[in-house]
Amino acid sequence: MNELITYSSGFTEEIGWEWPISVYLLLAGISGGAIIVALLIRFYKNQIENTAVYKSASLVAFVTILLGMVCLVGDLTRPLNFWQILINYNFNSVMSIGVAALMIYIPLSFVAVVFAFADFVKERFSFLTKIVDLLLKFRVVLEGVLFLFAVVICAYTGFLISVLVRFPLLNTSILPALFVISGLSAGTAALCIMAKRVFNENVHSSDMKILHKIEWPIMAIEILFLAMLYISLATGNEAGKIALAAFHEGSWSTVFWVGIVCIGFLLPIILNFSQKEQENSNSIFYISAMCSIVGVLCLRLFIIYAGQTFSV
Repeated sequence: MNELITYSSGFTEEIGWEWPISVYLLLAGISGGAIIVALLIRFYKNQIENTAVYKSASLVAFVTILLGMVCLVGDLTRPLNFWQILINYNFNSVMSIGVAALMIYIPLSFVAVVFAFADFVKERFSFLTKIVDLLLKFRVVLEGVLFLFAVVICAYTGFLISVLVRFPLLNTSILPALFVISGLSAGTAALCIMAKRVFNENVHSSDMKILHKIEWPIMAIEILFLAMLYISLATGNEAGKIALAAFHEGSWSTVFWVGIVCIGFLLPIILNFSQKEQENSNSIFYISAMCSIVGVLCLRLFIIYAGQTFSV
């Protein structure tokens, strides 16, 4: 069992987890973050109809988590034996708990797609009508469970790497919370892009205005958690001070300050204030949303690579 879930290099070498894991962490965050935001809007507004934002969230959540699983399984030492993890659980292992959560979350995210496109499914696949109608009777309950597991998926990715005691940048209780809030950030950006580009949602619609309003408190909380991570390392033991160098030394410090701070935080703020004055506001809209996603990817890369590089 242990051999099956080890990654290509292992933590006895310099870098054990590489970019596929960072991409998986991003995609899992987008998936959970998108469905959390869409369901919060749905619950808050008591929506009955399938809005563009809800449709976008269901597609984003399902597709990104599947792509994330491709990255996760592909990085295993023995990817073809991955199925054995699905039937052998050790609930003392964060990995096993995460796999169990994914086995519930993935089918539920597919059910959300069925809910979002129920009329289409019943029209094109009439033999599924009874099943769809049965699921619709339990829609509120299933969406509540989906919301819960979306939060779990966002958080567990942080717990997964925070248990590695030899890496001070990773071994911190702040990481799960940081991954949840950054997942909300990337998920919201993905929703904005999908709703406008695929479903032609007006950027001034009620739902889109909510998405724009929550972007800023989400970003503020994300910055707060990063500041807490920095301060906890700066005021911690000698191992923490070694990890603190990741913010100031080497190529990964550039990823932090350019990728996370400049592209992920500053550029969307600047673009937001200039959007109303520009004729090509649509381009600015997409660029701003993509900057948020790139910033979250850089955050995952920084945590994974710098965390393993600046170890004790």
